[in-house]
Amino acid sequence: MPTDFIADLLGAWSAEVNIASTALKTVLIIIMAVVLGCERSKNRHAAGLRTLIVLSIGSMFAGIGDMYFITVLHVGFSFLSAAVFIGISIITANTIIFSSKNQIMGLTTSVGMWAMSIISAILGFGLYTAALIGFAALMIGLLAFSSLETYIKSRSNHFEIHLELKSRSSLQDFITMAREFGLKIDNLELNPAYANSGLSVYTVKFTIVGKSLKKKSHNDIIEALSVLDCVYYIEKIG
Repeated sequence: MPTDFIADLLGAWSAEVNIASTALKTVLIIIMAVVLGCERSKNRHAAGLRTLIVLSIGSMFAGIGDMYFITVLHVGFSFLSAAVFIGISIITANTIIFSSKNQIMGLTTSVGMWAMSIISAILGFGLYTAALIGFAALMIGLLAFSSLETYIKSRSNHFEIHLELKSRSSLQDFITMAREFGLKIDNLELNPAYANSGLSVYTVKFTIVGKSLKKKSHNDIIEALSVLDCVYYIEKIG
C-alpha cells in the first residue's frame, strides 16, 4: 500500500513493480541526472552528463530489483543496493586526485555521485517524495552554498599557495620576507610533481598574524608577495 505522498497522489500502481512505474521512475531519474550532470560539466568537473545518467539508472534499477525481491520473493535485505553503494564508494574514491599543485580535486563530484546513487535507489523503492526532496537539497548544496563557501574562505586567516621560486637558494629569503610581512608559515612542502623539472616549487600554508593584513583579502596578500624579487610565480590554492 502506498505510503509516499506522491505515490498516494498517483495511485497504488506507482508504488508497485510494474512497467508503468518503472517507466516513470526512469524518466524522473534521467531528468535529475541530466540536471546534475550539466551542472558538473558546465563547471568542468569530473563525472559529467553520461556518467551520472548511467550511475543513476543503475542505482535506480538496483532499488527496483530490491523492492521486487523484498515484496514478492520476501528476501530479507537489499543486497543489490548494498552492492551498488560499495561499487560507487570504490569508483568515487578513485575520482579523487591530487593535482600537480597538491590540490585535492574531484571530492565534491565524488560525494555528489555517492549522494545521487542513494537518491536513485530511494526512487527505485518508490519513495518519490523523499527522492525529489533529496535531489533538491543536493542541488541547493552545490549551487546556493558555493558563493557562501567562497566568501568564508576569503575571510579566513588561513590560506594555501602554490609557489615557484627563481632558485632553491631563494627559499630562505622568501620565508624571512613572509614573516616580516605578517604571515606565519604553518607548512611548507617541496612539490614532488616538479622534482626533476629544475624548478623550485612549493606548497605553502599560511596563517595571517599581522593585524594590518587581516583587513586585506587573500588575493591582495598574494599580489604583494608576487612582486618579491625571489618569486617567479605564485597563486592561491582552493
